[in-house]
Amino acid sequence: VQLQASGGGLVQAGDSLRLSCAASGRTFSFYKMGWFRQAPGKEREFVAGIIWNGGSTNYADSMKGRFTISRDNAKKMVYLQMNSLKPEDTAVYYCAAKTTAGGKYDFWGQGTLVTVSS
Repeated sequence: VQLQASGGGLVQAGDSLRLSCAASGRTFSFYKMGWFRQAPGKEREFVAGIIWNGGSTNYADSMKGRFTISRDNAKKMVYLQMNSLKPEDTAVYYCAAKTTAGGKYDFWGQGTLVTVSS
């Protein structure tokens, strides 16, 4: 399994950005995909998740209402639409996938940097 995140860049506060994650390999084994982020000097944190089959979503409280996760199973893509970006959203964003409901995320992409200027 390979996950390739893209779409990061430098934006201004209030702007929007859409991240993409392309999955390849044994995607039929996926239970859930998620987006995580890691800001400089901070631990990695959960952003949003989506059930691969079914589409149920969940979000970190601080992202609710601003971020939207979606997927296109046919294209093996997962997206993160980020609106009303704030400087504190600056981080490297990672997509990840797991094969079971209760387990840890098994597969990780390489990350894409999002920088939000004030």
